Amino acid sequence: MSERLFACGLGVGTQNAQPQWLEVFYPQPLLQPSPELVKVLSEHLGYQGGNQAISFTPAQAQALAQALHAAGLTTDATLVETLSQSQRPLVATFIESDQAPANVPEVYLKLHLISHRMVKPHTLDLSGMFGVLPNVAWTSEGAIDINELGARQLAARLQGRTLSVDCVDKFPKMTDYVVPMGVRIADTARVRLGAYLGEGTTIMHEGFVNFNAGTEGPNMIEGRISAGVTVGAGSDLGGGCSTMGTLSGGGNIVISVGKECLLGANAGIGIPLGDRCTVEAGLYITSGSKVTVLDDQGQEVQVVRARELAGQSDLLFRRNSTNGRLECLTNRSAVELNTALHANN
Repeated sequence: MSERLFACGLGVGTQNAQPQWLEVFYPQPLLQPSPELVKVLSEHLGYQGGNQAISFTPAQAQALAQALHAAGLTTDATLVETLSQSQRPLVATFIESDQAPANVPEVYLKLHLISHRMVKPHTLDLSGMFGVLPNVAWTSEGAIDINELGARQLAARLQGRTLSVDCVDKFPKMTDYVVPMGVRIADTARVRLGAYLGEGTTIMHEGFVNFNAGTEGPNMIEGRISAGVTVGAGSDLGGGCSTMGTLSGGGNIVISVGKECLLGANAGIGIPLGDRCTVEAGLYITSGSKVTVLDDQGQEVQVVRARELAGQSDLLFRRNSTNGRLECLTNRSAVELNTALHANN
């Protein structure tokens, strides 16, 4: 067995009555953990290589903590000592190589790595994850299996409590698991676990960030960042604007927004933008949109599909108010975000 791992995590989670994993919280996920740590974990938890999720008991955690202390791994030992007091199921997840996740603990470890800013969006294999993750009721009492929800609601009522269901989804909100430093999030329900928020990012009430997507920071986000979409530093997404992700009609095209771009209110893009681009408020650009390209004198140069302008910098997209055509011309003004607004420390 190799003592070199891609990632690992010790977590506490929730199982249904079967028991099957519904979710896992990793307080200190590790990318490329030290061989010394992997050796101790392997000896005490029976890990023998590959990608595995191994359940362990509080008693095993106590013995593991002692072994970690003896090996001089104090930080890891302190975490395991805390986990040894758990009344919930414990799991150690080992990822030897980055492959499609095979179980819920693997998916959650990868989502944690992204939200902890240890890896960027699009750098992990998340293929097939929707088939792995169960649909869960996220409630005031944590994650509950949909098939067990009715009984839990009744039990709560009989005890004089109301069990509140916040949402029914495969993904929880990020802030129940990870709160990155240097960000502001006005409505935490609109940022899913697996989002990457760079320092200096502000997510306003109407802003939304999906998993495996996010911002480099600093950014002002008042629109939607769909799954797989990344936004470069200094860009501003206006109120109600949207980015077309691979789950919402974008196909296999990876949509991104470059640095210092501006998407106006209620605008939208179905093509990647380069740096310092502006899209007029209310204008939605799909890859097949016909765009009239203008020179610096405002004269027509050619008509192209928007996809032919994908990734190019210093472009301004607008709708001609006279004839209604979609036009593109050079945009030499960069967007400058207010520094004070992004001082989120």
